[in-house]
Amino acid sequence: MTGGKSRIWLASLVVSAAILAGCSGISGKIDRGQVDYENFTAEQIYGRAEFDLARGRNEQAATLFAEVERLYPFSEWAKRAVIMQAFAHHKDEDYENSRAAAQRYIDVYPTDGDAAYAQYLLALSYYDQIDEVGRDQGLTFQALQSLREVIERYPDSEYASSAILKFDLAFDHLAAKEMEIGRYYLRRDHFTAAINRFRVVVEDFQTTTHTAEALHRLVEAYLSLGLTDEARTAGAILGHNFQATEWYEDSYTLLTGRGLTLEAAGDNWLRQVYRQMIQGRWL
Repeated sequence: MTGGKSRIWLASLVVSAAILAGCSGISGKIDRGQVDYENFTAEQIYGRAEFDLARGRNEQAATLFAEVERLYPFSEWAKRAVIMQAFAHHKDEDYENSRAAAQRYIDVYPTDGDAAYAQYLLALSYYDQIDEVGRDQGLTFQALQSLREVIERYPDSEYASSAILKFDLAFDHLAAKEMEIGRYYLRRDHFTAAINRFRVVVEDFQTTTHTAEALHRLVEAYLSLGLTDEARTAGAILGHNFQATEWYEDSYTLLTGRGLTLEAAGDNWLRQVYRQMIQGRWL
């Protein structure tokens, strides 16, 4: 761990070692229902929690950190225990409880040095579930919002750069889902529905890695509908920004094979995109 996390770990390292070396009877016994927690100090319970966490017993560690907070709510150990609850729950993939603990830390200690890490953990509680949500992108939007909080509220923290990277990946994920649905419609000759999806990528996700393919798919869809002006304009945008890609080569082959040039034509939404691009206000 680094930064805020390392301070938490290092601050209790000596205490943890002393407890585990001198109180071996506690090991394996501190478990709710078996031990009266009131008989132990905050340091002892916290040390046992770290011991369990280091050995992958994440759920048990989270329970013990919660006991520190419950029994010694106004202590420095309790403050550390809240953020460590969030961390332990996250390692256990219990994202809801991780998020709750992280939010509690932010609410109670908004100016503390580890508030940035708490916000980052909260964002991760959404981000790490993105691949599990199928077509439901609610968690992706929540991840983006929470990552933005890290970037904007804690720009100088050690977590800002990681948050920026994950923000870009989550944004790319949304575009990928639009592309997936658009291809589905295109394969079934539902050209208008496909165009609507690819248009979203071009207009709202133009900084992602999917823009070139979206433009090529627009060429395919518009040609299938006989809308050559739109197809030519999409090809022109490809030629201007993505000439080195396979998508430009495929669109070039499609259009020139029909005797069409790749240039902006007609009065349509793609023509407006092309104008903005030429003026330097796009991409």
